[in-house]
Amino acid sequence: MMKTLIGRALRGFSAAAIVAMPLTAIANLVSASAASAAEKIVISNWDGYMPKDLLANFTKETGIEAEMSVHATNEEIMGKVTANGGQGYDVLFVSSPFAEALHKLDLIAPIDAAKVPNLANLYAQAKELPYDPGNSFSVPYTWGTTGLCYRSDLVKTEPTSWMDLLQPSADLKGKITMLATDRWLMAAGLKALGYSVNDTNEADVAKAKELLISAKKNLLAYDDTTFYSKLVSGEASLVQAWDGWCNYGITDNKAIKFVVPKEGSDMWVDTMVVTAASEHKDAALAFINYILKADVHESVAELTLYKVPNEKAMAGLDKTLVDTYPNLGMAPADLVKQEQLRDLGKEMKLYSKTVTEITASN
Repeated sequence: MMKTLIGRALRGFSAAAIVAMPLTAIANLVSASAASAAEKIVISNWDGYMPKDLLANFTKETGIEAEMSVHATNEEIMGKVTANGGQGYDVLFVSSPFAEALHKLDLIAPIDAAKVPNLANLYAQAKELPYDPGNSFSVPYTWGTTGLCYRSDLVKTEPTSWMDLLQPSADLKGKITMLATDRWLMAAGLKALGYSVNDTNEADVAKAKELLISAKKNLLAYDDTTFYSKLVSGEASLVQAWDGWCNYGITDNKAIKFVVPKEGSDMWVDTMVVTAASEHKDAALAFINYILKADVHESVAELTLYKVPNEKAMAGLDKTLVDTYPNLGMAPADLVKQEQLRDLGKEMKLYSKTVTEITASN
C-alpha cells in the first residue's frame, strides 16, 4: 500500500526532480495522496475553460474523483459562495479581483505551497502579483490583457489608441463593438483619458462616463460573447476584446489582428482558489498542483488560446501556434507593464451604477 501511495504521489515528477525534492515535500505529497484517496472534489469553472479529458486524467493519475460545476460569470459564483459560505465547492476559478474579495471575506483557504510543488513552474512575475504576492491564497491559471481586435483588411488606418474606438473615423462608425462588463467598459474610457483602470475618483469616473456615452452612437453593439464572429463576418471592423477571444477570430480569418492601445490597458488574471469550507483541502491542492504540470497547463493554453503563467508550459507550445496567434508570445515582462485589475470593494457600486447609466442612455 505504501509503495502505491508513494508512486501515486510522485507520478508526473522526473527522476531528477524527485532526487532534488526535500524529504519534507515528498512526505507532504504522500500524506496528501493518502488523505485524498477515494475523495471527491467539486470544481466550479467557466464552461469550456479546460480540456474535456482533464478531470478524467486527473482522477486516473491521483485516484481523486472530480465533479465539474459551471458558472457563467464571476458575479454568479461570487453570489453563490457568499450566500452559503462556499459549502459544496472545493476549487473555484475566479478572476483576480474576485479572489481578492473572497480572501477579504475569509471565504478561501491559504495555499500550502509545500503541497503544490509545481508552483515552481510559474514565471517569476506570476509569483509576485500585487493582489497576492507569493500566491498565498490564489494560483494564477491564465492571464492576459484587453485591447483592440480588428480586421486589417477593412480598416483604412490600423488602430493604435482607445480613441480609435471611442472617437472613430467615418469608415468605422457603426462597425464597432465594446465589452459591456463593468470593469472593461469603464477601463476603455478611463485609460483613454489617462486614468487608472482602478480609479474610483467620482470626477474621473464622470468624465469617462461622458466619453463612453458619446461613443455609444458609433457602436454596432455592446458584445461580450460574439464580437469575434462579427469580425469574421465583416459586420464589425473593430472591437474591444480580450486577447484570447481575439484569437478565436484569427482562427477563422488571418486578417484579424490584436493590438494593445498606446495608452495602455488592464492586465487580467484568472485564478484557482480553495474554499475555506472545503472538507477536502489536500485533494483540492492536489488538483491545483496537477493543473500546474507543464504538459497539463500547456494543453490549457492550446485549448483556450490564452497565455498561461507557467514558464515550462509556454516553453512547450508549438512555435507555429505562437506564429499564428502572436499575442500568445507576449513576454511576461511586457504583460505586467499593463495595470492589474484590483478589487474595488464598496466602490464597485460606482462602476455598476455608471455602466447602467451608460448602456441605458439614448
